[in-house]
Amino acid sequence: MPLHLRLLLPAFTLALGHALGFIDPIGLVLGTAASALILFGERRLPGGAWRVLVLLTGIALAAHLLPGFSPWTLWQPRQISPDAPPYALRLSWDKLLLGTALLAWWLGRPSSPARSLPHAILVCLLTLLAVPGLAVLVGLVAWQPKWPEGLLLWLLVNLGVAVLAEELLFRGLLQPALIRRLGAWPGLLLTAALFGAVHLPFSPLFALLATIAGLGYGMAFHYSGRLSVAVALHGAVNLLHLLLLSYPLRLV
Repeated sequence: MPLHLRLLLPAFTLALGHALGFIDPIGLVLGTAASALILFGERRLPGGAWRVLVLLTGIALAAHLLPGFSPWTLWQPRQISPDAPPYALRLSWDKLLLGTALLAWWLGRPSSPARSLPHAILVCLLTLLAVPGLAVLVGLVAWQPKWPEGLLLWLLVNLGVAVLAEELLFRGLLQPALIRRLGAWPGLLLTAALFGAVHLPFSPLFALLATIAGLGYGMAFHYSGRLSVAVALHGAVNLLHLLLLSYPLRLV
């Protein structure tokens, strides 16, 4: 896809967020700078420095550390599970911008060959079983099957904002570079560890589960050669969490 068409993704995000009142002028400036770094910095900066800068910028956007962005509350806090705190669904414009800017970058890259589709399928099945099972086993969540109201809206926001941005940042941007430099298993493990580390604000136990899940997502991408497989797997794990377990997390 030509660059001028890919640029429309972050540009439209910034324009729509500003028009709706969720992105202030300072957010426009910072968001434009972040998008320019992602889309143009790779050719103008050393590869390692560019990836570190994009990773730090991405974490800052995903963690809502940059000023000028306000979330869009799509539903007010309400009880999803009787053993969990109330949950509010919010669309985070800074994380959406990260996803659209990284997607614009990713669409300009050549596709990767599949290494082993049977291994990719096996990893997906094991991840879908192991991550929810371990979460129940360590007490982070309990068995709470449900069909919550607003499921489609939740799925659109979770898959199209959170999952897409995280997979593009960690598996799309970071993992291939670490594998090239360190080798397959060290690169996969380090990427998963960094993915888990950004979840430490929730709890160390949650970060450990995120590391295990991240290893599954990374292996699915590595074996299939398709980032879409990792995105789908990540989204499926999150969906199982919502439909079958305490959501967002069990109250201790």
